[in-house]
Amino acid sequence: MDLPEDGLFVGRVWRPDLGPSVVVLRAGRLFDVTAPRHPTLSALLEQDDIPAACAGGEDIGSLAEWEAASLAAARARDGRAMRLLAPCDLQPVKACGVTFARSMIERVIEERAGGDPARAEAVRSRIAEAVGTRLRDLRPGSPEAAEVKRVLLAEGLWSQYLEVGIGPDAEVFTKGPPLSAVGYGAEVGLHPVSRWNNPEPEVVLAVDSQGRVRGATLGNDVNLRDVEGRSALLLGKAKDNNASAAIGPFVRILDGSFGLDDVRALELELVVENDAEGYRMEGRSSMREISRDPLDLVAQAMGRHHQYPDGMMLFLGTLFAPVEDRDAKGQGFTHHLGDRVTIRAPGLGALVNSVALSTQAPPWTFGLGALMQNLAERGLLRGT
Repeated sequence: MDLPEDGLFVGRVWRPDLGPSVVVLRAGRLFDVTAPRHPTLSALLEQDDIPAACAGGEDIGSLAEWEAASLAAARARDGRAMRLLAPCDLQPVKACGVTFARSMIERVIEERAGGDPARAEAVRSRIAEAVGTRLRDLRPGSPEAAEVKRVLLAEGLWSQYLEVGIGPDAEVFTKGPPLSAVGYGAEVGLHPVSRWNNPEPEVVLAVDSQGRVRGATLGNDVNLRDVEGRSALLLGKAKDNNASAAIGPFVRILDGSFGLDDVRALELELVVENDAEGYRMEGRSSMREISRDPLDLVAQAMGRHHQYPDGMMLFLGTLFAPVEDRDAKGQGFTHHLGDRVTIRAPGLGALVNSVALSTQAPPWTFGLGALMQNLAERGLLRGT
């Protein structure tokens, strides 16, 4: 997973004999630190002194053992096997879209092409002729952004994606409800109706109920370009499907070794491989090019206007928007079943998932009710 030794990493695992458990990584081994004071990862992230709350615990094996078990569980589609889970539980999964200029242009293209990849190149050329590269350095909500809006309106190219990309208000939507995200090794799901889709490598912030950013991890905000391109009102269908959000492998707690400035400077690498086809694609997403600061996105998602009593997980958006053809000329990139997606960033490790249909991936059956029943049976809901 390429995890550094100097960080504090917390997460969740499925223990077949117990169920979901909160863990901390120390010297290449996982320790179960689930306790009545913090029976969930959400509760752990509420602690003022997270390192102290992570002290002790039961040694449950090496990270390498859990990595291998997670990949084996995914191959067997065994939802009760030993494996790593997404490092979040009670937190809703929120996401910010159109936070990078390059991907913002691709959202406009999806809309203008009506979800048809064959029409995308012509729209892409027209937008480039109208504004060139001026969008890249714009500060959302600035007078300069207002001038670009005027030019695009005159050219008949204004879009709701540009409104949230360079306007004062960020796009913040619900990617998935609590407990719906999958973790390291699991399959990510594509809705069967989609024929044009791609991974979205992103940084995900772990935010507590007070709006404090407690840590960061990696995420894949699986995107159905054709569905969203037909209508932005289909965002729910394009974004929230079984196994459509992957988060992991662990949350790195912000501390003296890794802070928000390190998050702002992260360089994400993406590799999509399909061994059966001999296919490989590489991409990247640089947080240095994000148009809105992460703290601004947190403030737009949470505050006096909107509270999250159990905190939230917040996808920050992606620079990555693949345009190279995979199947036929002019069709661009789209996933094939069996693709292996690896998202990697220095300091956060690597998130690995394989691609399946959302109807083929293991169904989501362990919800909030099941979690509460499980914790109660284990005597973990007794309070402090």
